[in-house]
Amino acid sequence: MAEEGTPAGARVRAQHEVRARHEFRGMRTAEHLFTVPLDHSAPSGETITVFAREYVSAAHSEDKAAQLPWLLFLQGGPGGRGNRFGSLGGWSKAAARDFRILMLDQRGTGLSSPIDRNTLPLRGPAGSQAAYLAHFRADSIVADAELIRDALGSGPWTVYGQSYGGFCALSYLSFAPEGLREVLVTGGLPPLSGPADDVYRATFQRVAARNAEYFGWYPEDRATVERIARHLRSTPEFLPDGGPLTVERFQMLGAYLGGNTRVDSLHYLLEDAFTEADGGARLSDVFLDQVQSIVSRRANPLYALMHESIYGQGQATGWSAWRVLDEYPEFRPDAEPLLLTGEMVYPWYFEQDPALRPLKEVAGLLAAKEDWRPLYDPHRLAANTVPVAAAVYSDDIYVDRKLSLETASAVRGLQVWETADFHHDGIADDGEGIFGRLLGMVRSGGR
Repeated sequence: MAEEGTPAGARVRAQHEVRARHEFRGMRTAEHLFTVPLDHSAPSGETITVFAREYVSAAHSEDKAAQLPWLLFLQGGPGGRGNRFGSLGGWSKAAARDFRILMLDQRGTGLSSPIDRNTLPLRGPAGSQAAYLAHFRADSIVADAELIRDALGSGPWTVYGQSYGGFCALSYLSFAPEGLREVLVTGGLPPLSGPADDVYRATFQRVAARNAEYFGWYPEDRATVERIARHLRSTPEFLPDGGPLTVERFQMLGAYLGGNTRVDSLHYLLEDAFTEADGGARLSDVFLDQVQSIVSRRANPLYALMHESIYGQGQATGWSAWRVLDEYPEFRPDAEPLLLTGEMVYPWYFEQDPALRPLKEVAGLLAAKEDWRPLYDPHRLAANTVPVAAAVYSDDIYVDRKLSLETASAVRGLQVWETADFHHDGIADDGEGIFGRLLGMVRSGGR
């Protein structure tokens, strides 16, 4: 990947060290640390650390494993660290038969110069924090990956992108296709242009349909949801971290609706929402503890800060989901019946979530930022020569089918497998089958 601002003839290299190696439960791991530029257009400036963990099946001898090609896995998010495997299973078990898996903590997550409510203020005032965060999007993640690939001595490698990882994979195809042997994408074909508003108009409609489907399966939960909403409107309730549980935060439990493997868990969560207390019914500790794990961004504040920026190219996102919500009043917290929402991010997150309150000003600056750089190169994608296969989930409430298919048609040679059998969490449902099908598609050149 060419580095803008690099002196002629100079070559940027990442410092690389292996911190530790372990073997357990049928796999070997190695912990890799890389030092890369914060700003890839100014490679001689400030640096950050990027962490990745290597997973190899112990079925391969060490000598044989060293000859295996690399597969880079790009996790969903933004703001999600790489998976920590206790053993190989699902897609990772399938991939480890033929690859060394490199599980990347994308910059700002996990052990990669992590960003949170404690570390970000160390950058200085909100304006400095926003300028720093501008270097934590897909284009920078791709530039990191290319330096890492070079440091590992790998030829073009296989990239597997889930959700936001698929967005990053399309950026990779745009800016550094020479580093790619083949690309697999699950639930992650982004719109290549257009405002973020288009995304939320589509996803609000899909979330409404998913609500109807859910309450068709569990009609008794409709009464429970309404009871919880009435209770929250009249009775203050607080989560274990001290933050308020409001109706709008309760609506965030719609995150469960985004998957086959999680949707039934919503019913189990709701069934013991209430307990009897002195003075009447209150929300149970069991319920509140589980709700906090969904609605708090303490563990991944980058998601709330950067989520809308993944659609920003040359224009401000301007709290897009919050503005588009006005077109869908059925999702308002005072609506009856109450609907649960999806992955939308609203400005009140930074008032009601204690972990996000220190980041409210910087979030506003990012929402107003107009000069986001392009994340995709439509001309290069139209001339693509890298084999690409993508699973598009027909009813995905996070990555819209129609927008995904429009993107697929704009990438030369991209093969689509559309299926209604899975939702956004498909690789948690049948990771081995999905991975095998996509790999077969790019290797055979056909569907």
